[in-house]
Amino acid sequence: MRRTLTFLLPALLAVLVALPVSAQSEKTIKRKVAIGRFSNETQYAKGLFYDKENDPMRKQALDILSSKLAASGKFILLEREDLDILVAEAGDAMRKIGADYIILGSITEYGRKAEGQQKVFSSTKTQTVEAGVSIRLVEAATGLIIYSDEAKGYAETTSKQTLGLGGTSGFDATLSDKAISAALSQLVESIINKCMDKPWRSYILSVDDDSYVISGGASQGLSAGDSFIVYKRGKIVNNPQTGLDVELPGTKVGKVTILQTIGDTPETEISFCTYEGQALDTEILSNYYISDK
Repeated sequence: MRRTLTFLLPALLAVLVALPVSAQSEKTIKRKVAIGRFSNETQYAKGLFYDKENDPMRKQALDILSSKLAASGKFILLEREDLDILVAEAGDAMRKIGADYIILGSITEYGRKAEGQQKVFSSTKTQTVEAGVSIRLVEAATGLIIYSDEAKGYAETTSKQTLGLGGTSGFDATLSDKAISAALSQLVESIINKCMDKPWRSYILSVDDDSYVISGGASQGLSAGDSFIVYKRGKIVNNPQTGLDVELPGTKVGKVTILQTIGDTPETEISFCTYEGQALDTEILSNYYISDK
């Protein structure tokens, strides 16, 4: 038996080495995500001089969500000063954001309490914070909400004194971070799955002789030799049930293969490609899109 395994092992290794890269590990293309309009809908700490733009809880939630998405290694986070304006305008304005998806969120609940227990020789104090967070994931190309959910997170800490010895402190401000983080942790995995399950899209920006330029570049994971499918957009029809326009599935017309990627930022990156397939109407490049599936 040992001789048989010893004989087969080199052959199996040779087969694995000969497999294409795509068969050994699936290529991950990062999605561009913009986070906007993360608001604090609770009444906590909203006094007479409350400034909505500088709300500390709003900033806490925004920073925590950004960190969690960045840590996944599957996203490029975009910052746009005019994001809230473009989201409010919706429609074509949302496409100008340059993102695949837009995340809208809000802190919907927040509460804190402190409870103590006094005994003959000791005392304990428990501080608890509860936070509720709501998230909506919007597809920038269509303006449709593709995921919506909310979650609650809890955090607490306990201090104890015995015979007058032990820790005593005011309210632990870090509990807010921990409670919001716990709530967002329950939603981040679903956000990642929703974004990554949908096919990645790019667009043909220019055609000059046999040189095709598409959006996207190295920061998203594109590299020379990668090939993607080119589709002609499907017909736009109106769904009477919802009143919304729906784009029917596109038709495969060819493929592009990347020759070179250039650009300094995710917003400005482009790739030069070759094209094989049916002749394209270069006068109306918006009729086509590129996908990895």
